[in-house]
Amino acid sequence: MKEKIINALISLVLTLCLPAGSLAASADWPKQLNLGLIPTESSDNITERFDNLAKYLEKKLGLEIKVQVSSDYAGVITAMQFKHVDVAYFGPKSYVEAADRAGAEALVMEVAEDGTKGYKGVIITKKGSPITNMEQAKGKVWAFTDPNSTSGTLVPTVYFVKTMKIDPEKYFSKVIYSGSHEASILSIKTGKVDIASTNDLDLSRGNGKAWQTDKDFQILWTSDLIPGSPMACRKDLPDSLKKALKEAFLSYDDKEGLTFAIQRSMFSNTTMASSTTMPMARTNPNSVRLFTVKPSAVITANVPMSDTGTSIIGRIVPRQSCRKTSTTMATSRNASISVS
Repeated sequence: MKEKIINALISLVLTLCLPAGSLAASADWPKQLNLGLIPTESSDNITERFDNLAKYLEKKLGLEIKVQVSSDYAGVITAMQFKHVDVAYFGPKSYVEAADRAGAEALVMEVAEDGTKGYKGVIITKKGSPITNMEQAKGKVWAFTDPNSTSGTLVPTVYFVKTMKIDPEKYFSKVIYSGSHEASILSIKTGKVDIASTNDLDLSRGNGKAWQTDKDFQILWTSDLIPGSPMACRKDLPDSLKKALKEAFLSYDDKEGLTFAIQRSMFSNTTMASSTTMPMARTNPNSVRLFTVKPSAVITANVPMSDTGTSIIGRIVPRQSCRKTSTTMATSRNASISVS
């Protein structure tokens, strides 16, 4: 009887010692969760943008969160496939790839503060450029972002093939992959490329900081609404952990901390099934599925350019954990995935 009372008191003390609002980690939960991020912008910027979220998850789940920024989208997919990443922030297309190859399971979808469940792809040129329409872009230097980017590659490719009836490799004098949306936008601003694809969300993130959208760019084309970016996890994680993760994402609302997308966006309880393959409402889904699974049927994959601001492989950025333990943000690129 005395032993039972002592055990009960120990349990009570441990419960009271937990931070307010946190969950006691179940025995079958891992001690650490690796959160992978696709490089929509530079490594420094994206780690800063997600830092408060990582700290919030640590407090809410009672687990250590290690954030990993890959040098490309495929690196995050591969990392999840080999269980080096447990949870990841994907774009719609990279999520479809991750669901097929790595068993990714969407938890929530990022939505705008006004409730809009998505964002729009755009094609931009430099302000004052003689290129004011797509016909004038013929023979110019074009920049996609990453082969697994939705708004940076898939959506404009569908537009080229379905609407313009062109092969971008033949239409433009040169086609490159910049590596990230931020890199493409900056390449337009500095004149390294003539025309590029990105999205309204990433334009907004850097507006007033790295560029002035209205003063630096002109938008030639805007897509229909693209489904918002999902937060996904490995399908084999404990169900209780997946439920806790979803609840944590839904309750996250830190408008004072992060100053980029997370500040202006929240997560909705909208699940993206792995069959989500239709980024534009008026696009034939079978065609998009073809481009998602085999984009080389339309466009040749070039080696991503490294002189336009892509992340550096192996860069280590320390982050102070809310549990006062040292954690790192390391690039996680364990294998190369062919886009063909």
